[in-house]
Amino acid sequence: MNDSTVTLPWLVFRQDDNGNRYRVGRYATRAEAQQIADTLDGRGHKQLYWVERLGTPGPRTGD
Repeated sequence: MNDSTVTLPWLVFRQDDNGNRYRVGRYATRAEAQQIADTLDGRGHKQLYWVERLGTPGPRTGD
């Protein structure tokens, strides 16, 4: 497998205080993505970070 065929199905997202969502990065494993999300979440910002698999819906807000 070469670099052009590597699948990175795990995504880390961030939501800011205004409800804007941004993709932070793509990763090969859930563990790797979760480690990044946990590191970013631990910085003390009032941001929401989460991990999801490519093609699955993100967290719902406002319900």
